[in-house]
Amino acid sequence: QCLLSGSWRSDTSCRMVVSTLDKDNRFSGFYLPGPTAGYSELLTSPLEGSQQDTELVPQPTFSFTVNWRLQETARTTVFLGQCYVDTNGEETLHALWLLREAANSPAEDWKATR
Repeated sequence: QCLLSGSWRSDTSCRMVVSTLDKDNRFSGFYLPGPTAGYSELLTSPLEGSQQDTELVPQPTFSFTVNWRLQETARTTVFLGQCYVDTNGEETLHALWLLREAANSPAEDWKATR
């Protein structure tokens, strides 16, 4: 069915927990980085997103934003992907992500996005 509701774990042990989709296919939840993320100061962070209607497409695209809860810097990550269902009914998410850190000036803007 490719409903994002529930708990998902990445290859790097990051965990995403998604609430039930509302009538507009929007969701919220939280994101917790895994031990390999390398940021010991990261806390469980809120996420907000949306997914295509599974009534219209069987393997929907989705997007969500995580506003990281950090003590010393502002970071936001945007994920964009698609949910796939294999012949056994197993759901898998494939996503790209973009991380943005706050820059101190326009001259430092070039290194703020990864």
